[in-house]
Amino acid sequence: MTMEASEFEFRNRFWFIAGIFTVGFFLYRFDRVNASEALSRWVLRGAPDESSRAFGHWITVFFALGTLLVVMGALVRSWAESYLHSSIVHDRKLHGEKLVADGPYRHVRNPLYLGNLFLAFGVGFLASRLGFLVISAGMVLFVYRLILREETTLIRAQGENYQRYFAAVPRLFPALVPRVPAGGAKPNWLDGFTGEIFMWAGAAAMGVFTFTHSVRWFWIVFGGGWAIYFFLYSVRHRRTRPNT
Repeated sequence: MTMEASEFEFRNRFWFIAGIFTVGFFLYRFDRVNASEALSRWVLRGAPDESSRAFGHWITVFFALGTLLVVMGALVRSWAESYLHSSIVHDRKLHGEKLVADGPYRHVRNPLYLGNLFLAFGVGFLASRLGFLVISAGMVLFVYRLILREETTLIRAQGENYQRYFAAVPRLFPALVPRVPAGGAKPNWLDGFTGEIFMWAGAAAMGVFTFTHSVRWFWIVFGGGWAIYFFLYSVRHRRTRPNT
């Protein structure tokens, strides 16, 4: 049995990823202890008074850590998308006709999927203990399968050119120094950041939740970000749609 994601999984990767988060948070029905609360109890060694300042302090620390991870994911994905156009990043089709080896792609072969892992680990701090494990492990497994699918396609399309890149640049653990020379591509920062509005919305919502502990404000900020994302997506779609 191959570990590669199927074409159906790749084309519908957004919904599979959304499903991982949905299942993770659904597990609150079986495990009602938040992951950050459990970590706070572990740091304080035991069962501290949940109304104490120390307990609240550590919960905020872990929520802030989760927010930082999501911000890192948004930064990595925006950086990568500024070199690989958003129309390709969010396309349901798998593109193998072009090899991008600039920006973050000089340090790691799959910066977009690395950003997904940061997102999963960060959001996991809002889930239950079991939910954190399912979200983290589920994302790692699914991302790995998507990567294998892309690698097979790129090797077939690019041949020796991609194999040299494959051998030089790490798959998911970034190299501190560039592993390949710059190709001279110019980043489109506006496209990179606007294409990842949904990631920035998640980071902003987690930041708000960290300081307010308000689920209501979390969804207001997150929902607002998604509304902006879908508006920009519709604008791009109209611009790229051929005239009839």
